[in-house]
Amino acid sequence: MSVSPAVSSSAPSAAATSASSTSPAPGSSAPTQSELLDFVRRAAADAELVASLPLDPEGRTWVRLEGPGGSEAWLIGWPPGSGTGWHDHADSVGAFVTAAGELKEYSLAARLPTDGWKTLELTDGVDRERRLPSGKGRSFGRHHVHEVLNESTEEHAISVHAYYPPLPRIRRYSRTGQVLRLEHVERPEDWQ
Repeated sequence: MSVSPAVSSSAPSAAATSASSTSPAPGSSAPTQSELLDFVRRAAADAELVASLPLDPEGRTWVRLEGPGGSEAWLIGWPPGSGTGWHDHADSVGAFVTAAGELKEYSLAARLPTDGWKTLELTDGVDRERRLPSGKGRSFGRHHVHEVLNESTEEHAISVHAYYPPLPRIRRYSRTGQVLRLEHVERPEDWQ
């Protein structure tokens, strides 16, 4: 597995993304959700790779990995109490697996409109909660809205993530009760 070091305490930088192709190599096809999940599982099981991630007690850290078929992949460290906030990955499919510690994912079991709204009232029954201890993960389709948290007060968590196509944008949301608000849209140039 190829690793590009990049340590920070905010969102993963897309600077490394601009150097990678947004389409698979000629003659190959785009990686499927299943293939991305298989990749992140193998990477999460690589003890040497996981141990190579520098951990920061104040913020998330990451290194860029070489994902399959032109995908964007990251090894991410989560200090106790850290999380992503509500977001989606726009038109990218993805997968992630917890390599160490435990993460919790809160997600919506509803397809939201992709554009043209600022506030939505969610119906009852759309909330999902998933505990992801070490070795567990999931794949997801386009426009999957979720937040991922390390709810531990003492332990770091580490996870591996892969997205295809490489993230074209991330939509960030706030949530109060059943009301979801689109707060802003990040594009790769915003992460550089």
